[in-house]
Amino acid sequence: MKLKHTLAALAAPFLMNAQQVMTPETLWTLNKLGVTAVSPDQSALIYSIGKTDLKTEKNNKNSYFFNIHSAESTGIDLGKKSLIQWDANGIYAQEGEKIFLSKDAGKTWTEFYTVGEADNIVISPDGKKVAFSRQVLVEIVMAKDKYADTPNATAHIYTDLNHRHWDYFSEGKYNHVFVVNTADEVGKAKDLLEGKAWDSPQRPFGGAEDFIWSPDSSKLLYVTKPLTGAEYAQSTNTDIFAYDLNSGTTENITASNKGYDVSPKFSPDGKTLSWQSMERDGYEADKNDVKIMDWKSRQVTNLTKDWDESVAGDVFWAQDSRTVYFTTPFRGTKQLFSLNPKNSRVVQITKGNFDVNEIVAQEKNTLLVTRTDMNHNADLFSVDVKNGAMKQVTDINKENYSRITPSRTELKMVKTTDGKEMGVWFVYPPDFDPAKKYPTLLYCQGGPQSALTQFFSTRWNLALIAANGYIVVAPNRRGMPGWGTAWNEDISKDWGGQPMRDYLAATDFAKTLPYVDADRMGAVGASYGGYSVFMLAGIHNNRFKTFIAHDGLFDMKSWYGTTEELWFANWDLGKPTDKPLPKAYTEFNPSNYVDRWNTPIMIVQGGIDYRVPYEQGQEAFQAAKLHGLKTKFLYFPNENHWVLHPQNALVWQREFFGWLKETL
Repeated sequence: MKLKHTLAALAAPFLMNAQQVMTPETLWTLNKLGVTAVSPDQSALIYSIGKTDLKTEKNNKNSYFFNIHSAESTGIDLGKKSLIQWDANGIYAQEGEKIFLSKDAGKTWTEFYTVGEADNIVISPDGKKVAFSRQVLVEIVMAKDKYADTPNATAHIYTDLNHRHWDYFSEGKYNHVFVVNTADEVGKAKDLLEGKAWDSPQRPFGGAEDFIWSPDSSKLLYVTKPLTGAEYAQSTNTDIFAYDLNSGTTENITASNKGYDVSPKFSPDGKTLSWQSMERDGYEADKNDVKIMDWKSRQVTNLTKDWDESVAGDVFWAQDSRTVYFTTPFRGTKQLFSLNPKNSRVVQITKGNFDVNEIVAQEKNTLLVTRTDMNHNADLFSVDVKNGAMKQVTDINKENYSRITPSRTELKMVKTTDGKEMGVWFVYPPDFDPAKKYPTLLYCQGGPQSALTQFFSTRWNLALIAANGYIVVAPNRRGMPGWGTAWNEDISKDWGGQPMRDYLAATDFAKTLPYVDADRMGAVGASYGGYSVFMLAGIHNNRFKTFIAHDGLFDMKSWYGTTEELWFANWDLGKPTDKPLPKAYTEFNPSNYVDRWNTPIMIVQGGIDYRVPYEQGQEAFQAAKLHGLKTKFLYFPNENHWVLHPQNALVWQREFFGWLKETL
């Protein structure tokens, strides 16, 4: 059964009538691809295709075995099992508290080990040990845990910072890594962080990739930030530790570096360890380098030290251990590069208006990767590493896309106010007619140092916005990676300065285009993009007719007092107690410009967003209303810095486009 026929059948039509453009409902019910396991010889993989049920908000998945050599695909019935890994021992999967092993590509399963409650599981190469993580109670912060006679008490008792993070309040539990021999019961598992108020996997986004086995199964390497409380909240000094199972000792192998050290990976020959590293403590968007360590001598080499870009993507070892491949933002897209460990030579492999994201597998001179663009969700593509030629391998939404007229995207170079060239994405409505004039939106990216590339999102989907009849102008303003490290860094402590002038330069350029309706322009964005909207509302000089800000920073002093990762605030803004007072709290503080607000504004806020807490949206809404402006407040009590629930997302998009129709 050929893959193309299999996937055509999987991508069954979900729309009764032909669609001309993307809609929020279509967007959320597209098939979504995920690679869950790859064979050790890179000859096959297991992938899943998921689809969201908007009524139940559940993601229903089916799994498939794909032979990379023959391009044939067959279904796998995993039942309630979830795959863990695929190595020389076979395929491991978890169901409940048990681990199962299959030696025949998932056709039959045998019980391997009873691990109990575990969040992440990694089996050692020799198949004789298991590493896993689970939450451990380290601190007593819940009143009901402190006082036995108050079982219904809801009080939390804190004596230090980092008591709330991302979208949760600490209840005194931390992620800890355990190791156990499969010859022993899980009750004998050793907690490698016993008694420590540290997290591994890291919070809030870490997973099983945060701990790996050494090739000889004698050591477990894990990533953690060995700090607590106020120290944790002000530092990015994350390290890689190596626990020796024979001696019971632990070594910090990245102690000399004071910034992030994450994503450890061994070369296939087991001789070299690679990881991603940032140098400066407290700077979460520092230049991200690829470092390697000779595992025998422990000699460290920074392979990208002299490369004027940051590696902000996937890192993958070639099967012969002679080449490192990686993906990273570059000139408004995300491309594939090769890196020679012997001479640190970096070579760009792919070029085009698309994003190369995950590197999945290698077959001789071909890599299997996932690729997106603004109109298309992730699919598998093969890449010839010699010439960059790409060939689509899966087409899981073929039937769906056949009903949708895509938007055209174009990267234009725009002159900034300080005489530099800035890449600006223009996304045009389907069936764009240059003889017509279109309402136009300035899209303000968050981060503030996250890339603006050919991404595909279920919330800020620029093709969906264009499909509703708008031209989208998306500048790679100061602070964006992929345009050199200086450009990337120039936003720190200058949030309301040159980046705002970059936005206005892109806006003024767009107004000169014959198909842009200069009298119908709006500005939209989230996070730093929401801050940008609030800031532009006070300095735009009537350029815009409407604004939408999602989880934006409105008053910088009150934000500093309520956010959690203070290393970010300290580096990017400065402290409100610094002398002299940083510009972030004076000239670059949006709340200081409310007296100049004269434009309708919609404000969106998540209730459990502790990065940009609820009060920021409330303050902005209250200020706008008391200032006499037309305004709307869209509040999601159960959403964090993002909008993750499908039905909430539909409401978000319907209110978003409803506001634009009403005000633009």
